[in-house]
Amino acid sequence: MAAGLQVFGQPASTDVARVLTCLFEKNLEFELVRTDTFKKSHKLPEFIKLRDPTGQVTFKHGDKTIVDSRAICRYLCTQFPDDGYKKLYGTGSLERASIEQWLQAEAQSFDAPSSELVFHLAFAPHLKDVRPDEARVAEKEKKLHNMLAVYDDILSKNEYLAGDDFTLADLSYLPNSHYIVNSSDRGRKLFTARKHVARWYDKISTRDSWRQVIKMQREHPGSFE
Repeated sequence: MAAGLQVFGQPASTDVARVLTCLFEKNLEFELVRTDTFKKSHKLPEFIKLRDPTGQVTFKHGDKTIVDSRAICRYLCTQFPDDGYKKLYGTGSLERASIEQWLQAEAQSFDAPSSELVFHLAFAPHLKDVRPDEARVAEKEKKLHNMLAVYDDILSKNEYLAGDDFTLADLSYLPNSHYIVNSSDRGRKLFTARKHVARWYDKISTRDSWRQVIKMQREHPGSFE
């Protein structure tokens, strides 16, 4: 039974959303300590500033502190293997190796271009005196377009990225993908233009865990003033 799990951050953050989804999948009780780093008056707890000055996401379990969202998800799956959804990190070494390949692909190749699109398509329109950089948007859009073409081929053979079960490999893509899909028709078409990617995104984005995260984001919207 999990005890003393704390997440510091705001649900609107993609890193925090990733961790929250994992916690819901594992059916673990936790405390969300909302920190709003966009507000100039906000002061981060000292233990967060020492480890992660950006304060995007910090996780505490007893005296254990982790700041990388993917590392937090791995920790939750290995620390609580029998809680909630048991297939999230695979049930054997081969499955876990496949999941790790996709987690690395997301972190190393998908995250950067998708994060820029999230900023320019979803956040920039709501910021004062900030206009999307069309050249940067087009560049990152093309890179994501090419990546999703490869994913579509993989998903034509598997239900999910690492096989026929939903895993961390899929979960990790949810936060950025959600913002892009819901930002505009332009962003949505990146995921709906391909049959298998569209089917995959529809399945992962309608899971109860992600619905709970969306509910939290609506209840605790981020401040970009």
